[in-house]
Amino acid sequence: MFNKELYMRRRDELRKKVKTGVILLLGNTDSPANYPSNAYRFRQDSNFLYFFGIDRPGFAAILDIESGTDCLYADDISLKDIVWTGPQPSVKELAELSGVKKTFKKEELYSTLSIAIRNGRKVHFLPPYREANILRLRALLGIKTDHIASYASADLIRAVVSLREIKGQEEIAQIENACETGYEMHTAAMRLCRPGRTEREIAGHIEGIALSKGSGVSFQSIVTQHGEILHNHSYNNKLRSGKLLLIDAGAETDMNYCSDFTRTFPVNGRFTELQREVYNIVLTANDTAFRSIRSGITFRSVHLEAAKILCEGLKELGVLNGSVEDMVENGVYGLFMPHGLGHQMGLDVHDMEDLGEEYVGYNEQTERSGMFGLGSLRMAKKLKAGHVITVEPGIYFIPDLIAKWKSGRINANFIDYSRLEKFKDFGGIRIEDNAIVTDKECRMLGKKRVPATVEEIEEFMAAR
Repeated sequence: MFNKELYMRRRDELRKKVKTGVILLLGNTDSPANYPSNAYRFRQDSNFLYFFGIDRPGFAAILDIESGTDCLYADDISLKDIVWTGPQPSVKELAELSGVKKTFKKEELYSTLSIAIRNGRKVHFLPPYREANILRLRALLGIKTDHIASYASADLIRAVVSLREIKGQEEIAQIENACETGYEMHTAAMRLCRPGRTEREIAGHIEGIALSKGSGVSFQSIVTQHGEILHNHSYNNKLRSGKLLLIDAGAETDMNYCSDFTRTFPVNGRFTELQREVYNIVLTANDTAFRSIRSGITFRSVHLEAAKILCEGLKELGVLNGSVEDMVENGVYGLFMPHGLGHQMGLDVHDMEDLGEEYVGYNEQTERSGMFGLGSLRMAKKLKAGHVITVEPGIYFIPDLIAKWKSGRINANFIDYSRLEKFKDFGGIRIEDNAIVTDKECRMLGKKRVPATVEEIEEFMAAR
């Protein structure tokens, strides 16, 4: 945990932004994997972590805005539990570490909320993403489960986003630690990669590094020779010479702050000429995005700058033709990069995505595009100093998507579909790094950058 004064200050700032009523924050509970006592690894709700820092199941909290008091609701573990878990800090001890003076048994939460509702007070809560908390909210507030999302407090969501998206120095230090672990994971993968091994061996090794350094991976690792499948979680293939291996993986610290890197490299350690050409287009887009990022401009404009580089490069390869500006305006690049350039990152790898992208990546001044590709951009709004974002351009040759566009003659005046035939087994390339936005520019996170240029990758892999 951070010091209790930080959590107290965060809660005070939250109260000032919401102004009236009570705020209900639910922590997470254990989630059974296949029977009650065999649970998935516990992961506390990130909003609960941000305002209280307590990383234990079964907690809830109420922030009373008018009185300025904070209350925690949880039960101490029983002797029966201690047999299995060993002694644990009491609820009061954990509350003290978080700067909370009032604690109550879990069963008292219902009566507290009932009194607030009878007195006509607004109960603010965040949209739940776990079934267990949806059922808890139904029991606590009497709202039908299929209506709960519509009753979530927009005022509370906006307040939480405004606080969490600007990272303090203590948070940046945690993210830097996660990036250091990410560096170890990706360089270990490059050292281990060789024909004959399996994707699963690589995945298991890098996830072991993440667990040995903190709380494990920040999301399910993508380790695949089929990089054209954006979220490929199958690890069943044997590594083959001449193929590219795409790894999208990150780590969580023991305080649950995240990193998220992607590297694509040749299984045998040497790029073919065609792989080198496509790779360098993506790398140039990555570098261009980093040079473009600064406080005061929209991330959508950075996305479009990267898209321009992708179109220019593919035009030089003979795949595209015509005006690059027209290609970007018509969304031609969406065939090759159907996702956005990046997203916010912090306590979540897709930071605050549970609160809704319309609040996190968009606002009243920035509407989501309906265009294929651009519409998938998770973060489009104006950048501010303190934003932590990922930058992850890519080029993918997705056979089914190409066939659909070809049959529908989508952007046919820009795309030479006959030349795309030689790329049907190419796969995909993505290069992802993490950045903190500053007043005038941005800074790449991590003490050392994972090898990124063709020359750096080939030299590193040659020394395996």
